[in-house]
Amino acid sequence: MLVVKNLSVWYGLTEVVRDVSFEVPQKGVVALMGGNGAGKTTVLKTISGLVRPRRGEILFEGHRIDGLHPREVLKRGLAQVPQGRYVWPGMTVMDNLRLGGVTRTQKAEITESIEQQFELFPILAKKRNDRTAQLSGGEQQMVAIARAMMAKPKMLMMDEPSAGLSPKVTEEMLSALHKLQAQGLGILLIEQNVGVAAALADEAFILADGTVAYQTTGAALIADQKVIRSYLGR
Repeated sequence: MLVVKNLSVWYGLTEVVRDVSFEVPQKGVVALMGGNGAGKTTVLKTISGLVRPRRGEILFEGHRIDGLHPREVLKRGLAQVPQGRYVWPGMTVMDNLRLGGVTRTQKAEITESIEQQFELFPILAKKRNDRTAQLSGGEQQMVAIARAMMAKPKMLMMDEPSAGLSPKVTEEMLSALHKLQAQGLGILLIEQNVGVAAALADEAFILADGTVAYQTTGAALIADQKVIRSYLGR
């Protein structure tokens, strides 16, 4: 579904991503992992169109998307949940979700999608008229995921979705993501929590100094202590 080939990205005179290649198959879940400054978030921003690559190609469903405006990338079916959630705190849950459907035109479909998000996260249905500033961190993360799903993406890109969440909320989020994957959604995940990555990902690509240093399966992550010590700083 998503193919990244020999991606290189520079910030000014500094090369922050160097010759990175990986694929996310149809309905697959792939994790990008590594220490701070490894280039993970830059890869996601480049796929989303927020950053322009110096070299390389990004293909989604066989078509090149590198260089497209972020709005066009979203229309193609790639949505991103940014690190830190970035919900609109002064707006209600409903308003955040409506804004997530800004690329869609059919009001009936938007209403249907909102109800689908409430089925996925029932607590949001109860708090639909609350401002997101009043929600817990876990509830805000649910809003961020639900807002991204309002665009009806084919693939969801997530940057540190479990950061700051309690184990209970993390389990609820994992359950929701498993449901979305079962419905055919592909997921590209940046995650520092090895347990979360292992529970969700089919494959994991570990970045170090802007390049892919190691590739393994999600299931092997927890067992591979060398990888955890060498690349994840645990």
